Amino acid sequence: MASSRHIFQAPKGMRDFFPEDMAIRHHLEQAWRSASIRHGFDEINGPTFEHLELYTIKSGDGIVSELFSFQRSGGQTDYALRAEFTPTLARMVAAKGRSLTVPTKWFAIPDLFRAERPQKGRLREHRQWNVDILGVAGPEADAEVIAVAVAALRGLGLGPEDIRVRISHRGAAASMLAALGVPEDRMTEAFGLIDKREKLPSEVFTEQAAALGLQASGVAKLDEMTGSRISGDQPPASIAKTHGLPVESVAELDALASELDKRGLLPFCDWDLGIVRGLAYYTGTVWEIHDARGAFRAIAGGGRYDGLVEMFEGPSTPACGFGMGDVVLALLLADRGLLDGDVSLCPRPDVFVLSSGHDQAEDLLVPISTGLRDIGLHVRHTWKATRNIGKQFKEAGSCRARIAVVLGEEVGSGMASVKDLDTAEQFDVSLGDLPTWITRRLAGGVERA
Repeated sequence: MASSRHIFQAPKGMRDFFPEDMAIRHHLEQAWRSASIRHGFDEINGPTFEHLELYTIKSGDGIVSELFSFQRSGGQTDYALRAEFTPTLARMVAAKGRSLTVPTKWFAIPDLFRAERPQKGRLREHRQWNVDILGVAGPEADAEVIAVAVAALRGLGLGPEDIRVRISHRGAAASMLAALGVPEDRMTEAFGLIDKREKLPSEVFTEQAAALGLQASGVAKLDEMTGSRISGDQPPASIAKTHGLPVESVAELDALASELDKRGLLPFCDWDLGIVRGLAYYTGTVWEIHDARGAFRAIAGGGRYDGLVEMFEGPSTPACGFGMGDVVLALLLADRGLLDGDVSLCPRPDVFVLSSGHDQAEDLLVPISTGLRDIGLHVRHTWKATRNIGKQFKEAGSCRARIAVVLGEEVGSGMASVKDLDTAEQFDVSLGDLPTWITRRLAGGVERA
């Protein structure tokens, strides 16, 4: 008879997180949370699923195919797992109305879900860092959220040779398209095409650009304009002059350049009219962070979305922010050798307690471990049947413990042998002094061998 056994796996596009995977996740989140807090942002979160209308009200019914949507059994209300956090944020801001302080600086690290075909760097589930400033219309807010993003990436070991913040403006892009002959009623379609440009074969891009009504020369000019960028140390007006655009179309980028310069960020930046962000709610400055070598999808993306809060019946609220997912970022860090073998990111035990197998040592193994845990230390001991000290030391080393406490025959006289596994120094310590001695040692206190 054929076996009926079924081997279950995680759903396609979803992930299992083993200890080393969780260590990477916590490593990323620590960098995100630390950068947010240092820059004065408060953490928020929202529900894992929302009313489906929250997404269709701004994106239309076409977005439903991209969502995991459902109805409660026997219910009439449509829901969807959240695919992005910005609509939740806008709803929360609208609910608070004018009671919020100005500026409101919030960040969140939610799980997001997309009902689409998984690809490299884009899964059906991921964790995303969202950072937003609300209530400030000037470029200082845009510069501040870019500063937070760069601070986190620098904290993870990435520099301007690894990442580029590619900055544009929807108004400048609209001026470019209008100059090429794209009609006003097709601007949204044109923005979508530019947003996909780097992912499309050249012949497909040419075909879709022609469908916008552009002649061959216009298609070539669009390809040239959206494919060129200049470094942040040059004024944004340079890119306007290069392409024959009105200088006033990049006036807001000039003001942003000054704010970025104050924060020392221009070495990370490029001015790039090929960045437009496909979502319709963006209204001004837009930007993405990319791998400088171009091997991966965008690491982060954001911009200004004045007007979104009003769509949810909230007060007029200028706003800007960004989202950064964990999938591409982890791929980039691994590519640069910045995850350091994964396991090294797991928490190091402070103490590993070993037993020689003598009766008194066995009786003390758990009580001593418990006592050290009670004072806040991370303590482990072997669960193996063997009492071979060499094998237990190997186990302590494999989990990268800092200190080993060996319970041998000497426990009968109230003593234990203690070894600093980082320096290989050994000490005899009384059992009663163990907690104080270990705490001092871990804090950098010097003991005599």
